[in-house]
Amino acid sequence: MRKIKHILLAFSCFQLINVIYAQKVDSPNYTYDVGGNIEKMILTDSGVLLITHNSGLAGIKPGEAALVFNFDDYGKVKEEEINIIPNTPYVMVGQTGFGGISSKQSVIDVVTGKRVFDTKANGWKAAGQPTLLLPENKLIVSGQRTSKEKFAQAVGIYDMVTGNEEKLFVLKGFDYMVGRPAIINGGLIIPARKGMTRIDLATGNETWTLDLKGVSFIEEAEDGTSMYAFVTVNNGKNHEIYKVSGSGSLMWPDGNKVKGLVSNFEITPKGIAVVSDVADTGQSKLLSAKAQSNISFLSSNNGEDLWDKAPKTKGYVQHFYIMDDGILFGIAEGGINKISFDGTPLFKKPLKTGENIHTMALTPKGMIYITDEDADIIDLTSGESIWNKPIKYKRAKAVTSTYDASQKRYMISTGEDMLAIDETTGDISNFASYEFKEKEDPTQLEIRGGGFFLSSNQNVMMLDFEGNKTFQEHYASPGKSMFAKIAFGVLAVASTTMAMSAAVRAGANKNAIGQYNSYGADMDRKSKMFAEIGGASFNEMAKRFKATSATKDALFILTKLDEGVGLVKVNKDSGKIDKEIILKDKKPEYEVDELGGYLYYKSGGSNIYAYDLQN
Repeated sequence: MRKIKHILLAFSCFQLINVIYAQKVDSPNYTYDVGGNIEKMILTDSGVLLITHNSGLAGIKPGEAALVFNFDDYGKVKEEEINIIPNTPYVMVGQTGFGGISSKQSVIDVVTGKRVFDTKANGWKAAGQPTLLLPENKLIVSGQRTSKEKFAQAVGIYDMVTGNEEKLFVLKGFDYMVGRPAIINGGLIIPARKGMTRIDLATGNETWTLDLKGVSFIEEAEDGTSMYAFVTVNNGKNHEIYKVSGSGSLMWPDGNKVKGLVSNFEITPKGIAVVSDVADTGQSKLLSAKAQSNISFLSSNNGEDLWDKAPKTKGYVQHFYIMDDGILFGIAEGGINKISFDGTPLFKKPLKTGENIHTMALTPKGMIYITDEDADIIDLTSGESIWNKPIKYKRAKAVTSTYDASQKRYMISTGEDMLAIDETTGDISNFASYEFKEKEDPTQLEIRGGGFFLSSNQNVMMLDFEGNKTFQEHYASPGKSMFAKIAFGVLAVASTTMAMSAAVRAGANKNAIGQYNSYGADMDRKSKMFAEIGGASFNEMAKRFKATSATKDALFILTKLDEGVGLVKVNKDSGKIDKEIILKDKKPEYEVDELGGYLYYKSGGSNIYAYDLQN
């Protein structure tokens, strides 16, 4: 019996040691050699880490010991030659040959590691950047064929699951695609230099051509057979919108010219709601139009603007929602309004709000909005505050919020204070005050079992449900020059309408307002969208977004450690370090996959180390 007690005591001490001393990790779980000097790396939405090196492109899948692909026939790929398509497993690479004459295009499925399209392999001498159509999961390619087809101008359709060429259409005369095509009611609609052309997908025959030039993109109309064509005019400063029948004739007597370029729209049974942005040209006030968004609502029958007087925006539309009774919108410079589909203002008067509307979302009591300097819940019928007046606070550099369901209150961190707002009465109290080191403000706020967890780049803190500080920890930054987490920046910024079109084609409202604190619902929506598109790669993405984040209970911070710069895994419920990963690099370059639970660290010229963060 005494021996058993000694064993239990030793085991308890061992557990205590594990609690007191964080696990130190020097050796990675996986090591990868890409065979060339690493230039950049970025984590894609699919979970695959994309690496550019001086010979080409490579990819790493979480938990796999070997590279999923390593194409070394590109040579050094420039940043501007890469287009990472968000919410898809695809990366497009476009390289211009000698003298800028020959354009080489390829598309990589980073999940399978296959190059699903390549101009040379698929019989193209030159081609423009391909267009991905979802949910059909088809690739549309336009350009010049090789000498075998007498260098004809053509359009090809490729299945993205198999990579097979499904259709190839030779264009008449010296014609080529100039805008974004669409597949509508069994036909491929091509915006070409000479006009819009429909090609029947079943027969391959050109069924009609419409003399409408300068079409930048096409969208299926509400009846599923006709379409809206968006034409760029006035040297690229404005859009005109036309409606075209399924037989290729204009349905409106004239195009409707909107001020600026269309940045958002929604096709509804009552008409088409359009947001267009006028840019600041930098010219004198006498010569330039006012830089702002304009909102129009066009009749689907004749294209006329159904509103006698457009709502004033006095800034850029930051939020745009289509509701059952009208259009709700918020302006980045401040202000919220709601207009019925016939142009009647639904609020007694436009709401005046602070600048930068972080949040507009539905709650059981109404719609909550949160800006840099105020917050309120309003009745969406009248626009009036259910709290009698907005909650005002000192203009904050960083605002974050959450909902405490147990106490029916909204918690808003304004940088130095946390406010508690009673959901029913709007009564406000200063819940807690705090100060983060290195002049940081909290950028994350979430409810944990022990209270409210706040964090920034280098600080963590827990407040219990009474506002008392449970812990506060600071992990010193290694210096701004050392914080070298990299991304492709503008390369990762591509149109998300491709992925969203899956919902649009299903009749969903892509501009529907969401529920407050709906992160889980958003992840589930993405998972279902990927599953509906189908194919092994999208199915794998669906599983990734459906799964619980592997790092939901931890935060990863780059900091100074006794042995050098490293990444620490901080427990959100204790504020203590569970794991230290020593990077031994004064200027580490790394990426953290929070969903998959891996740290990728560039070590040396061609090596990447992967650390499992879950254990």
